Formats: sequence, structure tokens, C-alpha cells
Amino acid sequence: MTYTYYDYLDLAPGACPARIEAAYAAVLERFQFGATDSGQDLSQLVRMIHAAYEVLSSPERRKGYDAQLALDAAAADEELKSTLDAQPSFMTRRVQDVPAQMHAAFASLAA
Repeated sequence: MTYTYYDYLDLAPGACPARIEAAYAAVLERFQFGATDSGQDLSQLVRMIHAAYEVLSSPERRKGYDAQLALDAAAADEELKSTLDAQPSFMTRRVQDVPAQMHAAFASLAA
């Protein structure tokens, strides 16, 4: 799974600058010591949080980042569409696929 900078700060893409500031402070507070109780190193995660804040807090950089996200989403949508279009549009049903009770009900209607 690919995370966006919005995911690292737990934000919606349309967040205002004040919300970005608040989310950055809240996320940093949560990971301020750089390790979990079990000793897991979180330094890479903290670096990604800083990088996310640097991009999202700058209007010019955020605009470019959002444009790239939109391009990536369009490419993923097109890939999914082509994959779904390549599959058969219907599946052939066989008698053994129909539950026995339904088969009996249809048989009684035909009689």
C-alpha cells in the first residue's frame, strides 16, 4: 500500500493550513520519542512526517504534489478500467450453481 503525505499527517486532501499545523503537532507529539514501547525504531516514520509537513505547508509545493496525486489516481483508474474491461461481462450459470430449493421452486412453477 502506498501512503500519501496526507496519510502521514492523518488529513483529508482539502485540509486548510491551520489544520495542517495542528495535525503535524499532534502526530509529532504521538511519536516524539522516536521508538515504541517495544523498542521499534520510528525514525523513518518521523522523517516522513517532517517531509509531509514541508510539502503540505508550502502552497506551491502542495499544488504540485496534489497535481501529481491526481495524475497517479487517473492512471490507476485507467489501469483498473482496462483490467475490468478485459474480463467477460457475464458468467454462465449452470444448474449445479443454483441452490436446490430454488431449483425445486422453479421446477414446480414450470409444471
